[in-house]
Amino acid sequence: MSENSNDRPGSESSGEPQAAAAAREVEELERRSQTAARLFDVRRIIGGLFVVYGVIVTVAGVFASDADLKKAQNVNINLWTGLAMLVLGVVFLVWLKLSPTIPPPSADSAEATSEGDAPSA
Repeated sequence: MSENSNDRPGSESSGEPQAAAAAREVEELERRSQTAARLFDVRRIIGGLFVVYGVIVTVAGVFASDADLKKAQNVNINLWTGLAMLVLGVVFLVWLKLSPTIPPPSADSAEATSEGDAPSA
């Protein structure tokens, strides 16, 4: 029976380094998650696609032939649509720059604020 009681305190003390390692791993995963959230922001994807497609359609409109213009009743629809897509894409990217994604507070900062609010003994 004394062997079991000796094993128990040893396992508790060895649990502390495991808890610290687990806490570091959780912090690393949270940091990666925040980076991924900023990287895959929908505004960045939509804005980027609209800019790329806008450039392609605008170039097609600039080099439109007379036959193409005649089909569209002399309205260069590719040029106007491409310019509108470019403007929309730039608006999305400016919106992303002016209002970036705010990461959620980390566990360390939440613990620090809760410890600061608690009265000292």
